This record gives sequence, C-alpha cells and structure tokens, in this order.
Amino acid sequence: MWSGDSTTTPEELTRAIQSSGLGIVCITDHGTTRGGAALAARYSGQGADAACQVVVGEEIRTAEGEVIGLFLSETIPPAATAEGAALAIREQGGLVYVPHPFDPSRRHLTRAALDRLVEAGLVDALEVWNAKTADPRLQAEARRYAAEHDLAGGAGSDAHVPAALGAAYVEVTLTGPVGPDTLLAALRLGRVVGTSFDPPRPWEPRIVPSTARLG
Repeated sequence: MWSGDSTTTPEELTRAIQSSGLGIVCITDHGTTRGGAALAARYSGQGADAACQVVVGEEIRTAEGEVIGLFLSETIPPAATAEGAALAIREQGGLVYVPHPFDPSRRHLTRAALDRLVEAGLVDALEVWNAKTADPRLQAEARRYAAEHDLAGGAGSDAHVPAALGAAYVEVTLTGPVGPDTLLAALRLGRVVGTSFDPPRPWEPRIVPSTARLG
C-alpha cells in the first residue's frame, strides 16, 4: 500500500505469504523502501513468521524505464539515467534487478539503456518471467537475452493483490540468512516457475491505513 498502485496491507500480505509457502519474498514498492522495511520488521522475530525472509527493495523510476534494487537500506529517488539508479543501488551493497524487460505495456528499460548497463557490468539479474506479461514471446526474449549475456534469471509475481503472490518464483536451495551474494548465486542455479496472473480487478471499497502516519 506504500506503492501507490496497490492497497495491500502488511496483514494481508502476511496471510498471503503463509498461504503461498514462499521462503523468501522481495518487496519492491514503487519509489520507496518503506513497505519492505515494514514487512521485514514483522518477520524479524522468532516463531512461524521467521520462516520467511523478507528482502527490502524498491522499483526505481528513471527517464529510461524502471530498475529494481534489492537489499536496500534507504529509498533511492528517481534517477535521470538507468546508470544513476544502478550505481545508487550498488552504493548500498544491493543487487541490480531489471524487471519486465521488452514488455511494451510496462515501463521497461529501453533496449539501449539495458545494453549500456550490461556492458558496464551493472546488471546482476534479469527478470525472465513476469506473471503480468501475457505474451510468451516476450518471456522467451528475456530468457535469450539473459543467456547470451550470462545474467542470472529472476521471476516476479508482480503481485499488486495478495492472490497474485507466488504466481512466478524461482526454486532455489539456500540455508541460513539470505544476502546479496548468496541469493545471486542461488538464482544462477535455480529453476524458474511461472504462470500468468493478471485478471481484472473488481472495484471494492476499502479503507487503507495512512502510510504517512505509519512512517
């Protein structure tokens, strides 16, 4: 609900995580890390909640398309260039993840910007399956690009509603706390599992807590 294009509360997302059985969830609201930080705080204790590890991230808008940063400690403001966003992510020790490449219905990075980032060694992982990308040819193009440039492949449910969580994911083998290096290595050995999940969202009245008050 910090993202501006979703009303999902931390409580709703917590229930969805428990139902999905996911062991690692990356929260990448648009333009802020506050949602990820709020959910990570809920999972920081002991007990059943600790079964899931939360990676704090952000989907950063640039003039050349969107870039995701994972393992962030602070919000990164919009950037004029893709390089600016990628370097800001790296300054925090995070991973640079490129979402929904080649999808003309999304704010994907331009091909020129993507090529520049890859040539500069500023891309850690490329999303090879996005659950809201309906055209399988676009998913195949992303897989080819990742293979040609030796990039780790990621998958995103792009869950704007709780029911979409887990529509796409990567099966990985990890033990202990997850960090940038361990996740990246696991993605390279993982198995992408993806479906398409973007049904019409019926309107319903909702009262969502103020994110300004939640901090």
